[in-house]
Amino acid sequence: MDISIRDYIKNNFKNANENDIKNSIETSIKEQDEEALPGMGVFFELTWQNSDENLQKQIINNLKQSLK
Repeated sequence: MDISIRDYIKNNFKNANENDIKNSIETSIKEQDEEALPGMGVFFELTWQNSDENLQKQIINNLKQSLK
């Protein structure tokens, strides 16, 4: 049985509102939930794919600053 994490996450949040998504992200970060990391990766992938070059540069700069 093949399970696509991407498809699972997308389907799980398909009908979620902005508050639901925000709460899920914030709870995962607050609780340092290792099991949520794949889902966070899917969120990042979707964000990256739907960002123009300027926003991608901003994301990279934010990540770079956060890693210092």
